[in-house]
Amino acid sequence: MANNEPNWEWYRSFLQVLETGSLSAAGRALGLTQPTVGRHIDSLEAALGLKLFTRSFDGFAPTDAAEELRPYAAGIAATAAALRRAASGHGSGVRGTVRLTASEVIGVEVLPPILAALHGEHPELVIELVLSNRADDLLHREADIAVRMFQPVQEALVVQRIGGIELGLHAHQRYLAARGMPKSMEALSRHVVIGFDHENAYIRSLREKIPAFSRDRFAFRADSDLAQLAAIRAGIGIGICQSALAARDKQLVRVLRSQFSLTMDTWIAMHEDLRSSARCAVTFAALAAGLAAYISADSPRNAV
Repeated sequence: MANNEPNWEWYRSFLQVLETGSLSAAGRALGLTQPTVGRHIDSLEAALGLKLFTRSFDGFAPTDAAEELRPYAAGIAATAAALRRAASGHGSGVRGTVRLTASEVIGVEVLPPILAALHGEHPELVIELVLSNRADDLLHREADIAVRMFQPVQEALVVQRIGGIELGLHAHQRYLAARGMPKSMEALSRHVVIGFDHENAYIRSLREKIPAFSRDRFAFRADSDLAQLAAIRAGIGIGICQSALAARDKQLVRVLRSQFSLTMDTWIAMHEDLRSSARCAVTFAALAAGLAAYISADSPRNAV
């Protein structure tokens, strides 16, 4: 390896070329020219003494060495971003950038009004929201605070359980008017059921408890929870939805309440190093209060 210490800008260009597969696309993403990105890659290869990409007619293909270096470069990027967020919070009052991560439905359907109230109270806060279910993004400093539907088990985290979000079967009034109300789980075989496309650990456990929820039973399949929610709202069929969320829409009706009910734990976590950060502390508290209010607002209705 050469003695020339790689520049951080070279790593940024390296990651973008890995992501996009070309110098021009990486340059557009970074606001740099194609020749500049090319020089960064050449300089990084010279500094490391490695060939990182194979040039071909259809782009830049990463070598085995590049793929091995990818997580380390991503770690440098995450640390640099965390450093900038920490620096942004210094000064008088609550200010700076807080990066949140949450699941699709929570991030899109639940958090916006909570964050709007938070920003109204602390206008110098900047919120970055990432929709993700990954368990390790806090320890890698890819986010400051995470809202999770499972208990984070990593060490070095401040963790608070908010409560349980009930999941139930729901359908739009328009669908039920056309197809009728199922009277049993077995009757779902005669209905359009909305569900997943690919299995994960949670879905496998759900299928073991509720055999009716197997992939071959679904007439509409999507791995995106938002896509499934949109399908329920559009009147395509019957699907699983957070009951607190469905309660906001008078046209969504709970189906088979006594036969189908799941509880999804809700947790908030942040790295313990951020405990003394004013920007993170107020955001953590606002999320805890807002999510607790969301869960408690759910009330039984439309039960069949």
